[in-house]
Amino acid sequence: MRKRGVEEEIAAEILDRYDEVGIIDDAAFARAWVNSRHHGRGLSRRALAGELRRKGVSSDEMGEALEELTPDMEEQTAKALVVRRLRTETRGTPEAIFRRLVGMLGRKGYPPGLAIRLVKEALAERDDAAEFADSIDADALADAAHDPDVQ
Repeated sequence: MRKRGVEEEIAAEILDRYDEVGIIDDAAFARAWVNSRHHGRGLSRRALAGELRRKGVSSDEMGEALEELTPDMEEQTAKALVVRRLRTETRGTPEAIFRRLVGMLGRKGYPPGLAIRLVKEALAERDDAAEFADSIDADALADAAHDPDVQ
C-alpha cells in the first residue's frame, strides 16, 4: 500500500480489519505455499524455507508448514523429478546427463548426497548409462560437494 501512496494510518486500519476477519493468516499462507511449490515445482524444504523467509513469514509459522513435508515425501518428489526428466533427456553422454540432473536437484534445494544417489539409481536402470552409474562413488562425490577445498 505504501507503493500506492496510501497513508500509513489508513493502511494500518485496513490491515487490522483484514486480520480481524481472517484474511491475513501467515500460517495458512505458509502451508499453502509449501504445498503448492513442493507439489507443483518440486522444491525441497530448504528452498521452500528460503522463499518463505523472503516473503516475511516467521520462523515458527515456517517450521509448522515445513513439518508437513516429511523426508520421505521430499525424497519421493526428487525421485519423480529425476524420472520425469530422464524420459526426455536424450542428448549427451551419461556423464553430462548425470551433471545436469544433479544440478537440477541442487537448484531445487536438494542436498548433494540425495541428488547424487537418486540420479545414480535412475541411470543404473538405463541400458545406455548403467555402466557409468556403476562407476559413480556417490559417497565420495557427496563428501567432495561438502568440502570447500575440492573444486
